[in-house]
Amino acid sequence: MIEKAAGFRPDAFVPDLEDSVADADKSEARRTVREQMGVLINTGIPVLPRINARDTGLAEEDLQSIVRPGVCGVSIGKVNTPDDVLWLSDVLSELESKQDMSAGTLGLVVWIETALGIVNCYEICRASERIWAVAFGAEDFTHDMAIQRLEGDGNVDFARNALCIAARAAGVLALDTPYFQFRDKEGLIKNAVASKHIGFKGKFAIHPAQVDLINRVFSPTEDEIDYAARVVAAYEEAESKGRGSTSLDGKVIDVPVYKRARELLASRP
Repeated sequence: MIEKAAGFRPDAFVPDLEDSVADADKSEARRTVREQMGVLINTGIPVLPRINARDTGLAEEDLQSIVRPGVCGVSIGKVNTPDDVLWLSDVLSELESKQDMSAGTLGLVVWIETALGIVNCYEICRASERIWAVAFGAEDFTHDMAIQRLEGDGNVDFARNALCIAARAAGVLALDTPYFQFRDKEGLIKNAVASKHIGFKGKFAIHPAQVDLINRVFSPTEDEIDYAARVVAAYEEAESKGRGSTSLDGKVIDVPVYKRARELLASRP
């Protein structure tokens, strides 16, 4: 599977040592990922293995196994408090030194998957400069809340919104939970569009066929780019005439609308 994955072009590879691996297979998973990591590193695409949560007692052994030159970061499941992040950052600093890697080389993508994690989300996001992104894990969150995982996201809407707001306030990316019905393309698109509209900046894929669809949703469309360019032009023309707002297609164009349009244009690949 790792060899097959190397033939695709996602934004990052996340070989998993956590929930996709049965407890009895953790050691074998470490061995497999360690031996095959070079296949992914050689693609030039960032590699961020996902390790087990701190409270499992497996995280440090996972890290000893997977940290090596070429790995750009680590993803960790079920982060509950800022202390979890500080502990992990300290361990990474020690491993960077042992591997002759520059201090701070390894970034972090932390998964928020519990009620405690959601309550502490902003503080978690701010706990270390290593943090690049925070990810929402819907399956574990609903398990922790002792509720059913529904087809829609109605019963996790608050948690998803809270995570996006905390991530934005902390200046890190918010990444959405995978869509597990990997053969349902229309369902994935609908789910990703809803995620984008509340502030997620990307989404994990569990199957290669999902990657292009997810990237398409989270990238600006031609219509969005065209409208943003028109907004910028209209506002700057009004500004040159001493006005702080104008209108376009029957809608008010003021400073926040102008700034949003400029940010969209700047986000193009």
